[in-house]
Amino acid sequence: MIPNNPKIALVHDWLTGMRGGEKVLEVLCELFPDATLFTLVHKKNSVSVKIEKMKIITSFLQQLPKSETKYQYYLPIMPIAIEKLNLENFDIIISSSHAVAKGVIKKNNAIHICYCHTPMRYIWDQYENYFGRNRAGYLVRTAMKLVRKHLQNWDIKSSNRVDYFIANSRNVQSRIKNIYNRQSHVIYPPVETKKFKVSEKAGDYFLVVSALVPYKRIDIAIEAFNELNEKLVIVGIGSEMEKLKKLAGKNIEFHGWVDENQLSEYYENCKALIFPGEEDFGIVPLEAMASGKPVIAFAKGGALETVVEGITGTFFHEQSKNSLIEAIKKFKTLHFEPLKIREHTLSFDRAVCKERLRAYINEITNIQL
Repeated sequence: MIPNNPKIALVHDWLTGMRGGEKVLEVLCELFPDATLFTLVHKKNSVSVKIEKMKIITSFLQQLPKSETKYQYYLPIMPIAIEKLNLENFDIIISSSHAVAKGVIKKNNAIHICYCHTPMRYIWDQYENYFGRNRAGYLVRTAMKLVRKHLQNWDIKSSNRVDYFIANSRNVQSRIKNIYNRQSHVIYPPVETKKFKVSEKAGDYFLVVSALVPYKRIDIAIEAFNELNEKLVIVGIGSEMEKLKKLAGKNIEFHGWVDENQLSEYYENCKALIFPGEEDFGIVPLEAMASGKPVIAFAKGGALETVVEGITGTFFHEQSKNSLIEAIKKFKTLHFEPLKIREHTLSFDRAVCKERLRAYINEITNIQL
């Protein structure tokens, strides 16, 4: 039985930057401003003001060397760290999880709702992109071979601690069912459509907006544009940056991290967004479309739920240079209407996400937000 004034805990894997998961967390912080926020590691001032002003409690990982920047290396002990967080005084737990946050241990009569961005991609479908022969050094590969099965077993076992799953897409809903054998309710992540305005302009470049990490497959875009010799602008930072720069020709520019106002300008002035990775959902294509810009996307994962062939963009069907080149050539033969593209994004708006989260949590817990 949930008391009239329940104590609420939010749990998030780590707070080291603002990506799609943190945008969902921000909405949860708005819905539950008096909640306590638990996380493995917190790099101060790395997330939005709304998240930073929460009462934040970290795990013992916070005290370990370089935990704020090299937290990924502590993956094998993250299950231990998340289980040691003390949530025994909380009545409602809402985890925002793409790694281990869903594995917190609750008191017996508490309700745990998990907003699942994905089952832990590092140990399941994206393992080779992170720890394959060309992706990681020998010591890291060897270590992961030793712990992968243990992490998979823990991931499945800890899923039983969750009472209700929310999936961020039908794609992730399917993976929750396949890996955890659990049902889930789909609520799409928030897209700040109001921060983007429709642009009728088409500049002289194609655009990539992405963290520069292995599974995003930015290398495919670079290889394609090296051959096409057309201008490609890459916005983002990450562990692959130096490797990708060495791969890129002079027609490809790396512009690093930019703020929201600058990002809007990049969207407004591009020809189209290139989206070569397989995402669980993918907010970036919707930001581009909110600016009236079409998307050329790999036809797998969340993009299949957001990009409409011939209306808001087009697809390539193999994760390869040649397939992307053919899609770019096809794109040039198509006509897109910026206003129709933006209209499509409104059903993914932040306000829609917030209201759906509010209604679903109310239904489960009988508390009125």
